[in-house]
Amino acid sequence: MARFPKGYVKPTSSCPGCLAWGDFRGRLCHTCYMFGRSHETAVCIGCRRVEPLKWEYCRLCWCQARLNARTATGMPTVSGEVMTPWLQAVRHHQLFFVGLHYRRGSALTALHHVKAREASRKPPPMSRSRPRTAWRQLPLFEQVPRDFGRLDPAAADLASPWLAWAKRLAHQLAEARGWGRGIRFAVNRGLAIVLTGYTEGDVIRHSEIFTPLRTLDLRVGHVITVLEEMGIFRDDEEPFFERWLTERLDDIAPGIAAEAERWTRVLRDGGPRNLPRQQATVRLYLNRARPALLPWSNRYDHLREVTREDVLAHAKTLHGHHRMDELVALRSLFAWAKRSGLIFRNPASRIKVGQIEYSVLQPLAPDQIERSVAAAITPTPRRVLALAAVHAARVAQIATVMLDDVDVGKRRLTIAGRVRPLDDLTLKLLLDWLEYRRQHWPNAANLHLLINNQTATGTGRASNR
Repeated sequence: MARFPKGYVKPTSSCPGCLAWGDFRGRLCHTCYMFGRSHETAVCIGCRRVEPLKWEYCRLCWCQARLNARTATGMPTVSGEVMTPWLQAVRHHQLFFVGLHYRRGSALTALHHVKAREASRKPPPMSRSRPRTAWRQLPLFEQVPRDFGRLDPAAADLASPWLAWAKRLAHQLAEARGWGRGIRFAVNRGLAIVLTGYTEGDVIRHSEIFTPLRTLDLRVGHVITVLEEMGIFRDDEEPFFERWLTERLDDIAPGIAAEAERWTRVLRDGGPRNLPRQQATVRLYLNRARPALLPWSNRYDHLREVTREDVLAHAKTLHGHHRMDELVALRSLFAWAKRSGLIFRNPASRIKVGQIEYSVLQPLAPDQIERSVAAAITPTPRRVLALAAVHAARVAQIATVMLDDVDVGKRRLTIAGRVRPLDDLTLKLLLDWLEYRRQHWPNAANLHLLINNQTATGTGRASNR
């Protein structure tokens, strides 16, 4: 074997096998070398050269036949039976550069797969409306709960008219909300299981389908969305607020717990002289009042037995923000009880809560800014960082920004109804985010600017976190 000196670079030349021009190290290009290792050498029927043959034709004839077939049909063909007439029709060869011809795994093969997938894609469901029945037997007893966990998915009734209607509605929702192929398949499968044996007048309950669909790893929320669109779903799930309220009042005396429950519900639902609060605020108030209600439950049965000395004694054990938060919650509880006539005297009145002493705002040091920017390695944190730092936008305001609020051409951004000019940093991050969003969720119908994997298939905003 000839040895080349150190630093020697083989000049550009032509491959003796496929006549391709380019840079390659050995005597043959890499493709011809691998082709020759798996095929026997003989005389080619097409070009009469002595080369490694595949079905009596050399690799150069195969490349020319594929090129002719692609030019005539628009799709690359690799099957031997289909390529036989194209191989027999080869009368000349189109020379090419090394690495630029058709080969398995190239962009042409990917195009072939895309066209084949589009050709085999199922047409949209036929336009169907709600099934109509000439008559139906009125139920003699209340609907018996069904056990969907016993149903074999392979035994689902695919010919049901209710399933056909549900698939049509699911297709419309998927087009409107940008559901992907996997979500559509899971929803159709879940609908086939749930609607098997369904008759007009039945109601599908949340407690019946949640566990079976979750066991099969199907999209419970999306299936429920379709069932709600059909008008045959009933949400009998116990609300989270009710479960949480029962747990928080479990260890408190019955009399005090009943009064605290009424106060909590008034905070959430509002009253004649009370505006409804957000659920997070209601939970915060009860959580702050609970540490005081627990020891009082060991001595008293009702709130009317709590004295001012009890409130002051409990306040002495608290410091800082804990003291302020608990006193605010207790003052709200006793003020409501006084207005409702549950107590004769408010024991928490005229007890000073105090004021929060805010510290002086200090500018960030350069190293702190660099650490914050370095920590935001993904497009979403970088976007949030720019809106919060440059435009002083709050978390809720950032989450509610819509796509229509962004005007890249005029470099304007609307946040909470106020139009702001886009600086260079925010504009660059905004363009990067829009490109990131287009690549990851091209079919998303959510009009909010910031979306994630959970909100991309819906229309709601992202959470504050």
